[in-house]
Amino acid sequence: MASSNGIRSAGWALKSTAASVASSDSAVTVAPASDAVKDGRRLSREGFAAAPDARLLADHLDLVLSHLEARRASDATMEAAKQVSSLQATRVALIQERDAALQIRKTQSAVVGKLMRQQQGDDSNPENEAALAEAKALSSKAGDDAAQAEEKLAQIDATVNPLLASIPNLLDDCVPDGTDDTSNEEVERWGSPETLKETLGWPSDFQPKWHDDVATALGGWQAEQAVQMSGARFVALSGPVARLERAISSFLLDLHTDQHGYTEMNVPYVVSRTALEGTGQLPKFEDDLFSISPSSHTCNGQDAFLIPTAEVPLTNLYRDSIVDHADLPLSFVALTPCFRAEAGSYGRDTRGLIRTHQFAKVELVKITTPETSHAEHELLTRHAQNCLELLELPYRKVRLCSGDIGFGAQHCYDLEVWLPSTSEYREISSCSNTGDFQARRMALRYRPIPPQPDDSDKKGGKKKKPKQPKPQLCHTVNGSGLAVGRTLLAVLENYQIADGSVVIPNVLRPYMGGLEVLTPPSK
Repeated sequence: MASSNGIRSAGWALKSTAASVASSDSAVTVAPASDAVKDGRRLSREGFAAAPDARLLADHLDLVLSHLEARRASDATMEAAKQVSSLQATRVALIQERDAALQIRKTQSAVVGKLMRQQQGDDSNPENEAALAEAKALSSKAGDDAAQAEEKLAQIDATVNPLLASIPNLLDDCVPDGTDDTSNEEVERWGSPETLKETLGWPSDFQPKWHDDVATALGGWQAEQAVQMSGARFVALSGPVARLERAISSFLLDLHTDQHGYTEMNVPYVVSRTALEGTGQLPKFEDDLFSISPSSHTCNGQDAFLIPTAEVPLTNLYRDSIVDHADLPLSFVALTPCFRAEAGSYGRDTRGLIRTHQFAKVELVKITTPETSHAEHELLTRHAQNCLELLELPYRKVRLCSGDIGFGAQHCYDLEVWLPSTSEYREISSCSNTGDFQARRMALRYRPIPPQPDDSDKKGGKKKKPKQPKPQLCHTVNGSGLAVGRTLLAVLENYQIADGSVVIPNVLRPYMGGLEVLTPPSK
């Protein structure tokens, strides 16, 4: 059976070869250490699970500096690490001085109390009066010493805290060394652009169009009107193209909630400075954010910003929380608009949907334990890969190198989808394991399972109640599942045909009312 434009209606559902999605209980292969770790250019972080803090910098400055060098960090960041390390020794000495003074004050206050009780009814004992005066003086002096030490500590903390906030995460040992994206390591590749061309019947001389040209031919691209309203890097979609974008969003949300086990969330699009500091966007990347005028709105008295990604509100839902071990992992998904100023990308990717100030994204976030974060990172990445495979879009998976990886990530995969208009792979998802980097900044913890009592714990014939373990920092994992605008452009480009029509991927057709092909409007 053929449709009116000569396309076989049943022939456009490509054979699905999407891999099955592994569970978090599946065995996970640990990537080998990179050459940079093997040959000693970067010190191994094995045994150092925590993100950089003042103690780690003081005790293992050489480790942190080797990772900063691998990240191609600025001189200012290197100096910040050295300054924190130096100040930590002074800080520890001040803490000891304060605590010693407080102990003296406590001891002398007890002496004062004792002497005053002895003096009751006998105020003529000069020895008691002298001892009382001395104890009061010692207690007062100790209190002053403690206050002075506390004041100096506050001054050091005011210096150290912003310096610490400027230091990125340590790198996983498997992260390859490199300066930029040209050194990223390809892990795997799925699908073939040539196979898709053959299935769609592209003529040998067919030159695939850019997605904006395809969308324009379909009557669904209104970029000029958007720019007139909002300025550069804004786009408006209409008609079948807008509907296709909505279909992609709905498909992704349904896949993650129904098959991948995520809980759908609806979160605020405006967040505080503290929230962005918790996830690591601030203070380093403030120029990339859209801030809101304090006269319009503040977040509980703090500066307010539009979210750059749903990762920020999703993760901050558990700020200052202690989660039960039994509730982990927590897996969330949210569809939100994202707002980015793209301050560092002037002149790059100015055409189409590749890099816009406002875009929709389906974000995946997991909150988990240190023991399972690696497996959860692999699983979340596989979920993002499954989206592309069900859409039957050719892509490759790359491991980001030390000079390209994000500020808060210790290990990151990018998924890059094939774009036939430029014959290249472009990022459509970035999946990161941040370890305890974010959790440390937002005091996000979990309570481990108490150890089971054994017979040796018996006392008087009864088992002692096990001691509650101290809360530990969670690990957080996040990734795009997927960026909706980039998924739309990948569908438009990969599924276009010579007459200007676009074949709708099989998995999206239920969300398009059964429609199989988008055709240009009649002239």
